[in-house]
Amino acid sequence: MNAPQKRNDFSRVSYAEALERARALVPALRERATRAEEARRLLPETEADLHRTGLLRFAQPRRWGGMELDYLALFEIPMEIGRGCASTAWSCANLAIHHWMLALYDERAQEEVWRENPDALIASGIAYPQGAAKKVDGGYVIGGYWNFSSGVDGSHWNMLAVTVKDGDKPVDWRMCLVPRSEYEIVDDWQVLGMRGTGSKSVRTKDLFVPEHRALGMLLARGGAGFPGAKTNPHSHYRIPLSGLGSHCIAGAAVGNALAAVELTSAAVRERSTSYAAARMREFQAVQLRVAAAGARADAARLICRNDLLEAQAIAESGREPTLEEKLRFKRNVAWAVQLCTEAVDGLHAMAGANGIYDRYPMQRLFRDAHALAGHIGFSWDAQASPWGLVALGGDYAAPPTL
Repeated sequence: MNAPQKRNDFSRVSYAEALERARALVPALRERATRAEEARRLLPETEADLHRTGLLRFAQPRRWGGMELDYLALFEIPMEIGRGCASTAWSCANLAIHHWMLALYDERAQEEVWRENPDALIASGIAYPQGAAKKVDGGYVIGGYWNFSSGVDGSHWNMLAVTVKDGDKPVDWRMCLVPRSEYEIVDDWQVLGMRGTGSKSVRTKDLFVPEHRALGMLLARGGAGFPGAKTNPHSHYRIPLSGLGSHCIAGAAVGNALAAVELTSAAVRERSTSYAAARMREFQAVQLRVAAAGARADAARLICRNDLLEAQAIAESGREPTLEEKLRFKRNVAWAVQLCTEAVDGLHAMAGANGIYDRYPMQRLFRDAHALAGHIGFSWDAQASPWGLVALGGDYAAPPTL
């Protein structure tokens, strides 16, 4: 089946142009950040900007009017956006990688979503234990309650993770593509940070999902075994989702840390202490804190970037990453986000009494850093230990989807 002509065609947008479009949004996103927190969702005007610039479709196949940029863009574009607003960057990363994921599905699922509207937004509920499924003729009957469905308010579809059981035994893991009319949004997003992501919960019960809209996640572990491979042969679709999916949202963490360095540096350039009338920039302690934060943010950026370049090279070579490589990628992204949190913490502490005021942006960056670091993909304890066990020659019982 051939894709039709699209209303919005971004297929000729280069990588450099996409990054420049993201950078150009930073001033507006900084100005809107407080309102995004108050709205507890992606602001309509910000969503419109992301649609206008194509920055939600940079991972979508070109034949559907997307940019089809290398997987690295799933980190670097949210990172640039994160310099303006971490919540917007997180939402953008999630919504963009779902276009990437839809390219893995059977062509019929792609047709259902993109033929009608190539700009359609897709949210997700990614925790397999939160959804249950039973195999039936022609598909699956699913039900569940999924937390953290980022960007769900403006989304037309949702990808809901389920565990398929035969009796009490798990036998398969599926990501079920469900239209907005078939699930309920639960407004429970009252949180410490990342408020502007609108990561509310969703639920559904006894819902039939046809086979072509239930992607088998055992086929998304790397390589070209996924249903959409024939029509979407770009090597970046062969990168394993389970090993490198968290790198896209890590862009929000790195962008947030870079913003903390930028905003702190700008404030210090102009600020004197209240007591000694001395320039803040002349204090060596201030210099060292800013330098340490900058080094941590840069190191986190380089760690994530190197992982993605390596993963792209592996995919282009035609082989699949080894278990040790996948675990190393997961270890690295958790370490990188930890560095980002440390960078923001150090600068927030330096803010002193100013850091407690809502009007001071650093308090939001501080809350966002700690809120996003709670994602399981960034848990050092959860992500470091498996690699350590394998590196030391131990037997690691890897999850089937890894």
